[in-house]
Amino acid sequence: MSASTRSPRLSRRSGGPPGEPRAIGWAYAAPALLVYGAFLLYPLLRSVQISLYDWDGLTLGTWVGLDNYARVVQDEGLRAAFGHALVLIVFFAVIPLVVGLLLAAILNRAKVRGLTFFRTVVFLPQVVAMVVVAVAWRRIYAPEGTLNSVLSAVGLGDLGRAWLGDYALALPAVGLIGTWFETGLVTVLMLGGMGQIDKALYEAARLDGAGPVREFFAITLPAVRGEISVALTLTVIAALKTFDLVYVTTRGGPGNQTSVPSYEVYHRAFETGQVGLACAIGVTLTVIVFAISFLITRVVERGES
Repeated sequence: MSASTRSPRLSRRSGGPPGEPRAIGWAYAAPALLVYGAFLLYPLLRSVQISLYDWDGLTLGTWVGLDNYARVVQDEGLRAAFGHALVLIVFFAVIPLVVGLLLAAILNRAKVRGLTFFRTVVFLPQVVAMVVVAVAWRRIYAPEGTLNSVLSAVGLGDLGRAWLGDYALALPAVGLIGTWFETGLVTVLMLGGMGQIDKALYEAARLDGAGPVREFFAITLPAVRGEISVALTLTVIAALKTFDLVYVTTRGGPGNQTSVPSYEVYHRAFETGQVGLACAIGVTLTVIVFAISFLITRVVERGES
């Protein structure tokens, strides 16, 4: 059949990939794109717009340009809030990653019986709402709570205190809740990655005289680089967007020792009527989350290449 006698439909497809025309693909994706745009992109763009105004949420706003963003940088309390978020990254991401890697490596090497049950148990915090977790830990940290009772029972009652009311220990106390919450997720991710490693690699390493530590750094760690990237991305984002945990346990106190950007967005918008500034904080936090996630992905990809 000559080119001139081919049907228009076949001619249109011959220059591209096989299957439905591209317009059909867009039609399939349109519902998801509409939902994504309506519930994520549009609110984000509106937040950027509002952040350029001095607005209390009720009266007419006044155009201030980038003044709200300047206040985010200049305000000592807001700078402290972003600093606290960076501290929480250590508790939410770094410590769980280290503990999860070591725990998964030990379990994977030791061939523990009931590993499926163990995975379920360590993952349980992830299926509990953070508000419930916060309420439970607030009771544990209370002056007459479980932690102080245990310390008294073992003769260390002098160490007891109002943990969430201590200026020096309130932020680490909140961070340790995040460590407990995220360690199970990281452990399960690492176990999944380690379970896919070819056992012949370990056998070859042992024939060459490699011990457990050498095996971990030479075989296990490089093999789970992708899982590390996923775990770091999820836990870092969780640390930066923490709101419910802080709101339920400390409400940013004592003073502003546990205040974080997400809590400041709520506080400035709904308690002090600084909606424009709250939007500027939220947009700044979004940019930071995106930048850190992009950096983690790039570092991992470069390591794999």
